[in-house]
Amino acid sequence: MSQVFSEETHRNLLARIPECTGREVADWLRTVEEGPALGFEEKLSWLRHEHNLAYGHAKAIIHEYDLRRAARKLV
Repeated sequence: MSQVFSEETHRNLLARIPECTGREVADWLRTVEEGPALGFEEKLSWLRHEHNLAYGHAKAIIHEYDLRRAARKLV
C-alpha cells in the first residue's frame, strides 16, 4: 500500500519540483497526460523509472494530475 501524504506535504513537494527536476509542475502534468494510460501505481513506477524522479515527487505529480482531472469532470 502506498504512503498517504498530508495536504501540506503534497503542496511542499509540488513547490520543490521545479528546483529539484528543472521542470515546472505544468510540464510534468502534461507528461503524465501524454504518457501511457496506467493506474496510479503504474504511473508512479513509470515516472520514477522513465524520468528518474524521486518517489515523493512522482507521487505528488500523479496525485496533482488526478486532483485536477477530477476537478475538470465536476465542471
